[in-house]
Amino acid sequence: MAHAKNHDYHILPPSLWPFLGAISAFVMLFGGVVWMKDAGPWMFMIGLVGVLYTMFGWWADVVNEGETGDHTPVVQIGLRYGFILFVMSEVMFFVAWFWAFFKNALYPMGPESPIRDGVWPPEGIQTFDPWHLPLINTLILLLSGCAVTWAHHALVHENDRKAAINGTAIAVVLGVCFTFLQGYEYSHAAFGLSDTVYGGVFFMATGFHGFHVIIGTIFLLVCLIRLMRGQMSDKQHVGYEAAAWYWHFVDVVWLFLFFAIYIWGR
Repeated sequence: MAHAKNHDYHILPPSLWPFLGAISAFVMLFGGVVWMKDAGPWMFMIGLVGVLYTMFGWWADVVNEGETGDHTPVVQIGLRYGFILFVMSEVMFFVAWFWAFFKNALYPMGPESPIRDGVWPPEGIQTFDPWHLPLINTLILLLSGCAVTWAHHALVHENDRKAAINGTAIAVVLGVCFTFLQGYEYSHAAFGLSDTVYGGVFFMATGFHGFHVIIGTIFLLVCLIRLMRGQMSDKQHVGYEAAAWYWHFVDVVWLFLFFAIYIWGR
C-alpha cells in the first residue's frame, strides 16, 4: 500500500502549536516589560493565556499520539532523551543560583570591600531555623518521592494500576502540602527579596524551586487523571516516567538547598 507505515518513526503532521507558542511567549514577554513601566498587566495576561492554551493543546496531542500507537519503542527513546536534556538544562539553571549563593557566602561583600570582607549572612538578616518547617518540608518531599517510586514500580514492573493510582495520589497531596508550608514560611520571613544579596538569592533559589514543585505536582496530577481513565500501561508509560524523573529532580535540588542554604549558609 502506498500509505502503509513501514518504519518505527512518527512523522508529525503540520501543526500551528510552535507558531502560536512563539507568538504567545513574545506577547507575554513584551507585556511583562510594559507592565514594569506601569502600563497594566493586560498584555502579559493575554500572552500567558496563550502560552497555557498552547501547552494544554500541544501536550493533549502528544497524549493522543501515545494512545493511538504512534509512540513506538524507537519514538519513546527519543522522547526520553529529549526529557533528559530538558532536566539537564533545569539543573544548570539551579547551578547559577547555587553559584551566586556560594560566591557571596565565601566572599561576602562588606562596607569596606574589597579592603575588608563582610560577614555572612549579612548583618540584620535573621535566617530560618532549618530544624523546624524546612526539615518538615524536606521529609514531606522525600516521602512524596518514595510514593512516586512505589507508583512507578507498580505500573512498570507489576502493571498494578490500583497501586500506581494510590502512590501518585499520595505524592500529589504531599506536593500540595509542601507548597502550602513553603508559602507559610515565606509569610513569616524576617527579610525580603530586596534585603541584601542574601534575601535575593534565598528567595530566587527557593522560590524557583517552589515553582518547580507546583509544576511537578500538576505533572503528577495529570498522570493520576490518566491512570484513573485507564491510560498508560507497563508498555506505554513515557509520560509517567518523565513525571517521576522530574519529581526526583525536584527532590534532589531541595536536598542541596536544605543543606547548603538552610544549614551551612546560616
